[in-house]
Amino acid sequence: MAQIVKRAYKYRFYPTPEQAEELARTFGCVRLVYNKALEERTRAYTLQGRRVSYVESSAALTVWKRSGDYDFLSEVSSVPLQQALRHLQAAFANFFAKRAKYPTFKSRKKSRASAEYTRSAFRWRDGALTLAKMDAPLAIAWSRPLPEGAEPSTVTVSKDAAGRWFVSLLVEEEISPLPPVAENVGIDAGITALATLSTGEKIVNPCHERRDRRKLAKAQRALARKEKGSANRAKARLKMARAHARAHARVTDRRRDHLHKVTTRLVRDNQVIAVEDLTVRNMVKNHSLARAISDASWRQMRSMLEYKAAWYGRTLVAVDRWFPSSKLCSACGALQDRMPLHARAWQCACGAAHDRDVNAAQNVLAAGLAES
Repeated sequence: MAQIVKRAYKYRFYPTPEQAEELARTFGCVRLVYNKALEERTRAYTLQGRRVSYVESSAALTVWKRSGDYDFLSEVSSVPLQQALRHLQAAFANFFAKRAKYPTFKSRKKSRASAEYTRSAFRWRDGALTLAKMDAPLAIAWSRPLPEGAEPSTVTVSKDAAGRWFVSLLVEEEISPLPPVAENVGIDAGITALATLSTGEKIVNPCHERRDRRKLAKAQRALARKEKGSANRAKARLKMARAHARAHARVTDRRRDHLHKVTTRLVRDNQVIAVEDLTVRNMVKNHSLARAISDASWRQMRSMLEYKAAWYGRTLVAVDRWFPSSKLCSACGALQDRMPLHARAWQCACGAAHDRDVNAAQNVLAAGLAES
């Protein structure tokens, strides 16, 4: 049975100088409102033990606009500012429900520059998108079409560290489940191989971050050779910063594209998908493996599998993280006393020879099928 889901379509766009200036001003105001509201909430929570509601924060925003110090907040659309307060409210709700840490302040350098517009703050007409406070529509590069007849309910505009502008359109879309299939698969996440399947297939980890790391190291060496305080050093520093931003943007794009292709294939070809319930947040604390684990993006792959399985009528099962998938013989069920990381192949007393990762994936599948 088809279901209606909310789906975001992201496109690159090229603003005019006037639009770029308006958006930059909006980004700054969004960040200011978020931080100021967070400061007020923190003060009330720390000194009085009181929780501030969204309604109180919204009323405070009105007062700030009328004060002489923050009257410039009235020069941008009010909707992105209200959305910033809603996002802060959601952050506190997650904190009090123990689903997330305490909200942190937004940094101009580290936080993503973005603004969210709801239906009252943009005009969508004949495929042209015009934001509030703007006279002309955005010049969007339509890399793929929106679903026929789709009307955006929310628009998010952002700018990445490499200076590229993006617009994300949230639309409602009808998605039909895929026909049932007989195949099931277990997945063992890894570093050398992004994922090893219970079928014996190993999906290679492209290691996108490692490729661009060499280019960044070259730019850093060039910077180190320049005399401190010189004009050439300033130029080299700027060049390195740009190279760093471009490299990370390129790595992110390639990694996401690869993960989309892998997860779509896995969901299309299998009815039940069993994965390990890994705690990536704790695993990256291992400084020897943190870079490789982050480059593999296991958490992002798991997230993609979750929503795609829900969309297309598949079952995703997360096997307990303490399940001894690597030490268990998938042929006879015997549990080995120990299995060091360097042991990539081993033989059980029953005579079965195992590839460590394939055996783990087969055990994950068996445990997943038992749970489902």
